Amino acid sequence: MITLQSFLTPDPEICTEQALYGRLFGPAAYDQTSQSYHLARGGELNFDTYFNLFDLGTWGRQCQLDGLFAEISGQGKLGLRVFHAQEGRSWNVIHSDVITLSAGTPFVIDLSHLPEANADGTLHLTLLALDDAVEITGGRFATRSLPEALPELTISITTFKREEEVRRTIERLQAFLTTFAYGNKIRVQVVDNGQSAEIETKGHVTAFDNPNLGGAGGFARGLLEAEEAGSSHCLFMDDDASFHMENIARAYMFLALARDPKTALSGAMITNTHKWRMWENGAWFDGSCHPLFNGVDLRDPGAVIWMTHEGARSRKSTLYGGWWFFAFPIEQVRRHPFPFFVRGDDINFSLANDFHIHTLNGVVSFQDDFTEKESAQTLYLDLRNHLVQHLTVPEIERSALGTARVAIYFTLRSLLRLHYSTAAVQLMAWEDVMQGPQFFEDNIDMSARRARIKEMSADEAWYPVEESELSETRRGVATWPHHKRHRWGMLTLNGHLLPYGGESELVVDINTRALVIQAFGAAKVTYLSTSRDKAYTVTRSRRRFFALIWQMAKLTWAFRRDFNAIKGKYRDGYKTRTSKGFWQKTLGKA
Repeated sequence: MITLQSFLTPDPEICTEQALYGRLFGPAAYDQTSQSYHLARGGELNFDTYFNLFDLGTWGRQCQLDGLFAEISGQGKLGLRVFHAQEGRSWNVIHSDVITLSAGTPFVIDLSHLPEANADGTLHLTLLALDDAVEITGGRFATRSLPEALPELTISITTFKREEEVRRTIERLQAFLTTFAYGNKIRVQVVDNGQSAEIETKGHVTAFDNPNLGGAGGFARGLLEAEEAGSSHCLFMDDDASFHMENIARAYMFLALARDPKTALSGAMITNTHKWRMWENGAWFDGSCHPLFNGVDLRDPGAVIWMTHEGARSRKSTLYGGWWFFAFPIEQVRRHPFPFFVRGDDINFSLANDFHIHTLNGVVSFQDDFTEKESAQTLYLDLRNHLVQHLTVPEIERSALGTARVAIYFTLRSLLRLHYSTAAVQLMAWEDVMQGPQFFEDNIDMSARRARIKEMSADEAWYPVEESELSETRRGVATWPHHKRHRWGMLTLNGHLLPYGGESELVVDINTRALVIQAFGAAKVTYLSTSRDKAYTVTRSRRRFFALIWQMAKLTWAFRRDFNAIKGKYRDGYKTRTSKGFWQKTLGKA
């Protein structure tokens, strides 16, 4: 039979949150050395988990399955049950049996009646040990056969000055593809924007040196090379992402069996800070990025099953896939990446092309927290891309004032957090967008702008600090209940409208930096990194605040006045700069 999805176990290099793999009760334990579960009599193992339940709704509706089977491998006598969880109904036991496992002979359960009946929901197995020593060594969900024509998949990784990380990823991919049944259908390419990784072209891997035109330039090169190699599908992936190789296996099988030629697959993201907490299981865009299922506790089986049901049922029209893991059919590409450098290229690529994007449980990358990466430069890039999305994607087109509100919102958030230098950089981003798409072409490598941003935001740069050196003085507004503090902060623009605006000196953890309320009532805020060895301090300045408010007001007026002309520039210039020919010429491939 053909494996759709193999059971995963914790990996110390990726994630050791046991409850995301198998939930243990009673006398039961996971053996990291053998990667197997050991249960004494009465011990229980449940696979109603993020990595190991089976999304019947998505696989069944989107793929052509030739039967469906569940397998469990190991040895010993146990009670086995298969649960079918459907939205709005109690979980149904569809198979219950007492079995004896023998090493090398998996037990197979035929579940083919479910996809044949167009059943939705999720499936999972639970096991109860009936012997003194039961070992579970693996399991899978499988089907009988695949189509004759299988995808030719290119995995394209863009890297810049992360030599160790990308080499480690390539080594893991090479090892996996030598054992994967369809490894001969998959090639890996590394687009090296830093021209420093020294990846050797051999086996499944091809390396390309590339000018540093950011992620947009790197992935644009990757798409050109994948198409030139004759691939049917391309998978964009980050150089430093930590993920199970099962990601590749599930993605390949899903694409191979997809009924719809427009099928694309977006990987979820979990941060390295809290590996039990979903950061984004797909996202949609309108005015800002809206990550789906942010904060879901993946240790809770009820929450995981709800997320799986809801994700399969509800698909936003402006859904997009992050390029830490995004697989798509090359034939459906109508627009290549817009030259954003970084930030927003993945949003625009998804919105501009008519992909039908899906997610699968367990297809996920573990990444550093976006909050930690936030800086004046990333917020400059974020504002630029948010405005350009509304100027180029007809489905989310807004009025002049409606589009301006995006820039006003971004800038006000920085001002209320006392980040005046960041606000100044964001207003520069707005001015840059108003110049039209030619600005992006002329500044495609962002070198001049990066230097300028660094200079403008020097007072908001991290510096080494001993946590013991930091102290805070919390009084007045900063001690009020949340709702009163929030109301006061909004009405007074965090005290900028008052002679007295709260005089607290606060220390704020980086993980809550994005929450504006953390700065309400403060005359000074010191932000502390996750590692608690770096910090920077911002101080209230009414003079800077009102100077920037005045600049923002003038920009709003100019943007409204020139809106039709600006929109016309993007309407005329966007298609050219997202064409295959543009990137062939820019990258010297013409």
